[in-house]
Amino acid sequence: MLGDAKRRGLRVWVSLGSCFSGQAPAQERVMDLGALRKSYRRDEEAFEEKHLASLNPIKQFSVWFEEAMQCPSIGEVNAMCLATCTRDGKPSARMVLLKGFSQSGFRFFTNLESRKGKELDSNPFASVVFYWEPLNRQVRIEGSVEKLPEEESEQYFRSRPKSSQIGAVVSHQSTVIPDREYLRKKNSELEEQYREVAVPKPPYWGGYILKPDVVEFWQGQTNRLHDRIIFRRLRAGSASTGPMNHKGEGDWVYERLSP
Repeated sequence: MLGDAKRRGLRVWVSLGSCFSGQAPAQERVMDLGALRKSYRRDEEAFEEKHLASLNPIKQFSVWFEEAMQCPSIGEVNAMCLATCTRDGKPSARMVLLKGFSQSGFRFFTNLESRKGKELDSNPFASVVFYWEPLNRQVRIEGSVEKLPEEESEQYFRSRPKSSQIGAVVSHQSTVIPDREYLRKKNSELEEQYREVAVPKPPYWGGYILKPDVVEFWQGQTNRLHDRIIFRRLRAGSASTGPMNHKGEGDWVYERLSP
């Protein structure tokens, strides 16, 4: 591994670890990734306020999402990193799939008893990030989260392939299991059980909607002067966040952030 790192122009340096319980200091090999650099867009391709397709962030997101769908190098355009927190502020993050969006928010489905489900129950706020690397773009969204109505979760569950429906029944997400063979056996049993009948939606499976208060559009620049245009929703009685705000559509304002 070290030889391969050197061939790629990376540096490996050694530091001394701390002494524990009278043991001799341990040598720690640290991979220096400073040489990993990527060229993004040139200055003439900057994302400026005049390039906004809409002053509504959901409509602007839709434009970027459509452009990402047209890019064959992006495998799953709807993949997003979902970050949640416990009640006392300990964060966790994982990749999930966006399954719909509108002016009301961004929808995704999961096991309600999973770690993220439990964290959303105790702290109903979240952030998601889309990263479309071939386009040098990311979108960051923050807001409150609510469970979707049971009928909407039921409707989406019915639209899934039967194998995915069975998988949702098999998996008690985030719980400890003995091995993968346990999943294989359970899956085979349920395939036989539901061979000729519909799979019922488990009560512990459903959907959420993230209602955005913040939507940030980021585009990478080779000179590292990245473009960041952020939209914030003004709630009733709230004041403008600063003198550089521009009026967006409806109750949205937007501004440019320093990279």
